[in-house]
Amino acid sequence: MTAVSDPSRLNGAVQADQPVQLTRDGGIATITLSNPRRKNAMTRAAWRALRAALAEVAASDARVLVVTGAGEEFCAGADLSGGGERRPPLVDMTEVNEACLALHRLPLPTIARVDGVAVGAGMNLALGCDFVVASSRARFSEIFVKRGLSVDFGGSWLLPRLVGLHRAKELVLLGDMLGAEQAREWGLVREVVEPGDLDAAVGRLAERLLAGPPVAMRLSKRMLNDSFEATLDRALEDEARSQQVNFATEDTAEAGRAFLEKRDPLFTGR
Repeated sequence: MTAVSDPSRLNGAVQADQPVQLTRDGGIATITLSNPRRKNAMTRAAWRALRAALAEVAASDARVLVVTGAGEEFCAGADLSGGGERRPPLVDMTEVNEACLALHRLPLPTIARVDGVAVGAGMNLALGCDFVVASSRARFSEIFVKRGLSVDFGGSWLLPRLVGLHRAKELVLLGDMLGAEQAREWGLVREVVEPGDLDAAVGRLAERLLAGPPVAMRLSKRMLNDSFEATLDRALEDEARSQQVNFATEDTAEAGRAFLEKRDPLFTGR
């Protein structure tokens, strides 16, 4: 189902009844949203579990994260079916926002593996990853407006950066469903493949990221994430500090040796 071939819990055993499952294969961690009867819609418990799983990945030595959904769907957004105690919406949104920030702050590269629907917060969860690889049957929608809601899970911040302000307004204010190819044409998806080829495509991308220099990639990701808030002066200073860190690593020395020896470098993150 994912790039993980021999899954094992980062700390402890996988529990099949959990709304969010975290598995590991070498340097690749996978978070699976697991509520298949409701197209992996996220309950309150699921948002908390997602935040915890992301924190666990951040504290581990994993070098790539794949986010996917159980079965043939990615995520139908928040579970609005009710149940449980009634709480102020602001309290519920705090838990949603904490999960969103945990994903955004994750230093390692992230891949959304999208099959089926990715709508509402589910769409923005996918877009919050660094790469989106989708099957040809994937569908995307900022469906909030059709539920009488405004955009959330970071969509108001993400979409203008990804597609520009006017197209972001089109997505949010109309709530139309986009097919996978249209999402790719709009720059929301990196690659579209047939459903049977989805795991292989995600696996290839994950292996490419896994082969990269972890420290340099983490520094670059942080600078890119901060770029819209940074002046050119600050960006140049951040680049200089990052290069100072890189030149102190064994990976930069390994890259130099590999260049002279005409071979691919073997990066270890040291």
